[in-house]
Amino acid sequence: MSATEINGDLAWQLPNGTFWFAGGDNSNCTVEYCPVELSVYGYRPSLAASGALIGLYAICMLVQIVAGLRYKTWWFMGCMVAGCIDEILGYAGRILYWQNPWGEVGFIMQIVLITIGPVFFAAAIYVLLSQIIQYLSLEHSRFAPKWFIWTFIPFDIISLILQAVGGAMSSTSNGDSDAGVNIALAGLILQVITLVVFIVLVIDYFIRSRSVWTRVQLPTRFKVFCAALALATIAILIRCAYRTYELSEGYSVDSEALRDEPLFIGLESVMVVVSAYCLIAAHPGPVFKRGALSPTDAERAPEEK
Repeated sequence: MSATEINGDLAWQLPNGTFWFAGGDNSNCTVEYCPVELSVYGYRPSLAASGALIGLYAICMLVQIVAGLRYKTWWFMGCMVAGCIDEILGYAGRILYWQNPWGEVGFIMQIVLITIGPVFFAAAIYVLLSQIIQYLSLEHSRFAPKWFIWTFIPFDIISLILQAVGGAMSSTSNGDSDAGVNIALAGLILQVITLVVFIVLVIDYFIRSRSVWTRVQLPTRFKVFCAALALATIAILIRCAYRTYELSEGYSVDSEALRDEPLFIGLESVMVVVSAYCLIAAHPGPVFKRGALSPTDAERAPEEK
């Protein structure tokens, strides 16, 4: 048995002379006849990891729906639910890919949906900065809160479109489309840049408003909210940096990052699910339900510890 190329398509030859194609329009390989190393990823995704992640996102989605309905945080709930559904379907695609590493459906689902999922979580995060500004101090912000929404959300949408289009082009070509890889890569790079700018502006705002939050005892729930929001943002940034590095080598059998499942689980799966659960702790409902920070909040804060 050996691998060979026929008309540019990778094929696996059995001892009886039968050829099984691992790529191209005539792809018909199955795990019964072809080694998994001939597939795009070179491995069969962990069923345990995919199942656990589907369960975790389902729980997260239910919590966000309950909290969203209770506090009427429609945008935040919509972004979080969309992101969780996206991730659930993406990991369902990895289960299908485990069944057949050469099947189109599983490959398309995971490559598109898992790639764009964190964009929805990022959209939820961006809106929270405007709420923080309205809560702490409007006068210390360089820009009106609405400008943060009108700036970051459009860039997030552009990033989503680029990643979705690039992922779709790559999946329909079984990873052979350089244009698809480059478009998805552009979307990921844009998301990294957007997140970095967002982090810089958040830090800038907290420095400018330090005269406010250093002279009052901030409520404990607000401190937890800020810590969880920071961790969620950093986790998504780490994930995007990893996916940028992974895609920079393309969908090639020579790509070590693409064919390293533990690395994928650690820097994609874990980072994104951590950010999703951090955004439960960073839910805006309990923190901003009474509006802006007031002397009453400051006086009540010590009692909340």
